[in-house]
Amino acid sequence: MANHKSALKRIRSNETKRLRNKYQHKTTRNAVRDLRASTDKKEAEGMLVKVTSMLDKLAKNNIIHKNKAANLKSKLTKHVAAL
Repeated sequence: MANHKSALKRIRSNETKRLRNKYQHKTTRNAVRDLRASTDKKEAEGMLVKVTSMLDKLAKNNIIHKNKAANLKSKLTKHVAAL
């Protein structure tokens, strides 16, 4: 077990960051799921802007890979265009 003050702080901060990342990732996944399930084009276009922003933020903070974010945005944009 860690004995140094800095190591104990690192453990605490890592846990805080892990929980925040987990919350943001899960929230984004739920938003993507809701967007895929939507059938109203006007509503879906509004949701697409928010979901795109969420994905960009996750990619910027290295919670998900930037290519994964790009692939999801591309697929969701095609989905909304097809409605």
